[in-house]
Amino acid sequence: MSRPPLLFLDVDGPLNPYAAQPERRPEGYTTLRVPLDSGISAADGGFSTRRRPLRVWLNPAHGPALLGLGYELCWATTWMAEANRWIAPTLGLPELPFVDFGDALFRERPDGVHWKTGPLIDYAAGRPFAWVDDEQSEPDHAYVATHHEGPGLLHHVNPRLGLRETDFRTLVDFALAVNTP
Repeated sequence: MSRPPLLFLDVDGPLNPYAAQPERRPEGYTTLRVPLDSGISAADGGFSTRRRPLRVWLNPAHGPALLGLGYELCWATTWMAEANRWIAPTLGLPELPFVDFGDALFRERPDGVHWKTGPLIDYAAGRPFAWVDDEQSEPDHAYVATHHEGPGLLHHVNPRLGLRETDFRTLVDFALAVNTP
């Protein structure tokens, strides 16, 4: 039996709708306060200069929904291993593997391809995958089409809304398509 496709999960944007109105938590979400000394990378746009804990909004219903999609879940986030400590428990997810971005973390490329794209292709190693994020662009789609041997879905999620029912339907449709002989 073949393995299910990978689902690369970004946290900030798809799971944490960080761009939503700051004074109004989206319905169904809970607020998580992550201390600045939690091990999250200080390189991520100013964590080191913030005085208050990082506010993260998470919807606990997303965990069971993600587990039911027919994918092998994998973190694809700057949180890396810390996603298992802070994000997974709130969502009811087990410990998940993560992509270690190493030296690629935040490194801009002259061709406009997102710094996550190459490491995700390497991690997938030709295996079908879907990637939910709020930062993919046309160069990423072109790069995946050129450099990845298997099917790949780059699914943009609005960071003001986070994952919605339509996003889950898109992911189910892709998983069914790659699992159908």
